[in-house]
Formats: sequence, C-alpha cells, structure tokens
Amino acid sequence: MLRVISANLNGIRSATTKGFFPWLAQQQADVVCVQELKAQDCDIVDTVRQADGLQGWFHCAEKKGYSGVGLYARKQPDRVVSGIGHAGFDAEGRYIRADWGNLSVISLYLPSGSSGEERQQMKFQFMDEFFPVLQGLRAEGREIVICGDWNIAHQEIDLKNWKSNQKNSGFLPEERAWLTRVLDELGWVDVYRRLHPDTTGEAYTWWSNRGQAWANNVGWRIDYHVATPGLAATAKRAAIYKDERFSDHAPLTIDYDHPF
Repeated sequence: MLRVISANLNGIRSATTKGFFPWLAQQQADVVCVQELKAQDCDIVDTVRQADGLQGWFHCAEKKGYSGVGLYARKQPDRVVSGIGHAGFDAEGRYIRADWGNLSVISLYLPSGSSGEERQQMKFQFMDEFFPVLQGLRAEGREIVICGDWNIAHQEIDLKNWKSNQKNSGFLPEERAWLTRVLDELGWVDVYRRLHPDTTGEAYTWWSNRGQAWANNVGWRIDYHVATPGLAATAKRAAIYKDERFSDHAPLTIDYDHPF
C-alpha cells in the first residue's frame, strides 16, 4: 500500500506550533506533500527536516515568508527535481518532484489570483506554462500523482457558495475550463472525485479566515491528488482531516493499492 498526504500548511513554522508534526507521526504516511512553507531553507530546523522517520526535501521561494513547497518520504528517492523550468515561477517555489522506480510524487502550489488582477494574470500565465508540463509528464509513461493546492474549485459541488463566486479567483470559468482540459484532454484523474463523485460539504479542504467560514463550513475543495489513470484506479480510501486545525486548509490523505 502507498499512503500519500497533501497539506497546505500556511507556514511550516506556524503549523509546527499547531501540532501538525505530532499528528503526522501517527499517520503512517509513505509520502507527504506540503505547500505554502513561508520559510527559507535555513529556517527549516533539523527536527522539521527529519520528522518521525520521514526525510524532507524543500523548494523554497526566494522571497521571504512566501510560497514554497516540500515533500517528505519514508524511502530515499531515486531523484528529486525542483521547478518546472520557468525562472520566474521557479523563484516562487511551486513544484517539487520525487521519483521511486516507476512512481513519481509531485508537490504543487498553483498561484492564487485572489490578491488582485496582476496576480490573476500571473496565475493564468502559470496555467499556460504548466499545461505542457502536465502533457510531458503523461508522456513519460510513469505512474504519477500531483498533490497540492491547485487554487481552483472545479465544479459547483466543490464550494459552498458557487453562485456568488463565479467572478472570483478560484472559480472563474477560465480556471475551471483549464482544469477540465487537464482531466479530459490529458487524461489525468481527480482521485478524490473518482472515489467520491457526489460528495459536497465533506469534500472541502479550505475555509476563508474571514467571517464564520469554518464554523459554518463555507468551504472550497481546492486541494487535490491528480494522478495518472493507472495509479488513480488503485485508490482505495480518501480522508480529509478536520478534527484539528493546522492551517486554513485540511490535510487530504489517499491510500493507493500500489507498492512503495
């Protein structure tokens, strides 16, 4: 079995103070993908770099207190690759990949466009740059899962207030159409939706810190496992952990009937 967890930490140092690593120690995960580290490599202390039998690799943003992704694993990878080959986006620390045999796991933090029009245009640019990367990954013929914060709610069932968010970043028609192309044209699989095609409120992974979003479960499903069809077909169980709050996102765990 292969157990993979994805978690946007909204600051790895903040999540450390909120109990993320004691929780993680109980999860028996093989690979853990984390996003939004908000830390430089020098800020990641040894006890966080090596957490309860898991070894970490990180791709931090050049800008302090911003973005950054990481990947923990129980076994040493054959190789680790950081970045998609685009200097501007790679400076923001948005992609890290690890390979084991014919398996690859990728931690992804797709840009948010919610802070303004300039960042929304950057998000669209990243999507344009990332689409051929996704195409190339499919062409490798490997079993791959891309875990992370995609910052897009794909369908109406993926957020509470879909009607009022149709002109907001994360649920724009262009973003949703792009994700549809990723799934339908390129053949990637939204693993959670494969297991739970109709689930609504229980599927949310992010809640705004504004108002009473968490208390009222006014959430969005923007954290995904997106996998090649062969690996996706082996998925047996998905769980979103909400008993504790480590950040404004909830960890998504999926078990695959795949060797590690």
